[in-house]
Amino acid sequence: MMKVDSFPYPFKGDVYRYSNNSVPLEEPSCVEVTASYSEEIKLKRKLLTQHPERCFQSLSHTMKAQWEIVEMVIQHLTTYYPQRFSLERNKGEWTFHNHILKEHTTFTLGDETTLSLEPLDFIGRHVQEDLIFMMQRDGDLYMDAGQLCFPANWSLAFNIGMSFEEIHGPIPGFKEEGLDQRILTFLMRMEAGDPWVRRNWSLMAGDRLDTSLETFDEWGKGRRNVSKENVGEYVHFRVEVQKLFRLPGSNGLLFTIHTHLLPLEEFAKNPEWTNEFYHILHELPDHIADYKGLSLFKKEVIGYLKEKKVEM
Repeated sequence: MMKVDSFPYPFKGDVYRYSNNSVPLEEPSCVEVTASYSEEIKLKRKLLTQHPERCFQSLSHTMKAQWEIVEMVIQHLTTYYPQRFSLERNKGEWTFHNHILKEHTTFTLGDETTLSLEPLDFIGRHVQEDLIFMMQRDGDLYMDAGQLCFPANWSLAFNIGMSFEEIHGPIPGFKEEGLDQRILTFLMRMEAGDPWVRRNWSLMAGDRLDTSLETFDEWGKGRRNVSKENVGEYVHFRVEVQKLFRLPGSNGLLFTIHTHLLPLEEFAKNPEWTNEFYHILHELPDHIADYKGLSLFKKEVIGYLKEKKVEM
C-alpha cells in the first residue's frame, strides 16, 4: 500500500476549481517505477488479455509515432532506472531487458513485423502508466492511439479519434468557462524538450484501479456502501500524475498517466493535507462533486476529516 509521504498531493490552497494546473516537469522522465510495479504490470497485462479492445486502440497512421514513443520510454527507463532496465543495440537490432520481470525482447526499431504487438501496446506492458497519444492536425488535437487500463470513468474505445474539445465536452463548466480553448492553445504551443505535468484528483469508493466506463456497474455501486464506520478504510484518494511530452518526430503529444491510490485513513495522517482538503470539500461546488463521483459519500468524508483535522 502506498504511504502518505510518497503520495502526489494535488492541491495548492484550500479552494479547488477546474484550471490548467500544468507546471514544468523538473525531472523529464515520462515514467515512474514504484513499489507496486510488479503487481500493477500483472494487472495491466491481465486486462489487456481479457479486454483488448477496451484497453488498446490505435489508428493506422500512428505507427511512426508509436515507435517514437517506444524509443522515448525505453530511453527514460534505462536512464532513470538503469539497475532495472537496460538496452543492447546491435546495428539496427535492439534488445530491451526488463530485469524486474526477467524478460528480454529483441526487435528492429521501426519494423513492426519484429514485434508480436503494436509498438505502443508492447512498451505499455512494461510501465505502470497508461499511455495516450494525440496527433496534432488541422489546428486541433485528436486522440489517435492509446493503451488505457486504469481509466477514471471514461472509455478509450469510445473516445478514439475524437478531438480534444469532443473528449472534454462532458466536463461541467469546461466549455462555458473557456477552459477548453485555453488548455488546447497551451497544448498546441508545447515544444519538444519542454515537458509539463499536472495532477488530477478524485475520490474512489474502494481501491480499484480499473474504473473504466464499461465496468461502471461493477464499481459504481460501491459509492452507496460508504458509511461513517468504513469511510477511512474504504474511501481512497485517487490522483493521476499526467505528464505531457511533445514528440519531435511526429509532432504529436504523449500523455503518460500514473494512477496513485491512498486510503483516506492514511491520507489523514498528514494534518496539513487533512485541514486543507476539509476546506476544499466544504466549499466544493455541487457540479464538480457530481462529476468527480463523490456526491453520494461527500458527507461521510467531510465528517471523517472533521474528526481528524487539527488546529494549525
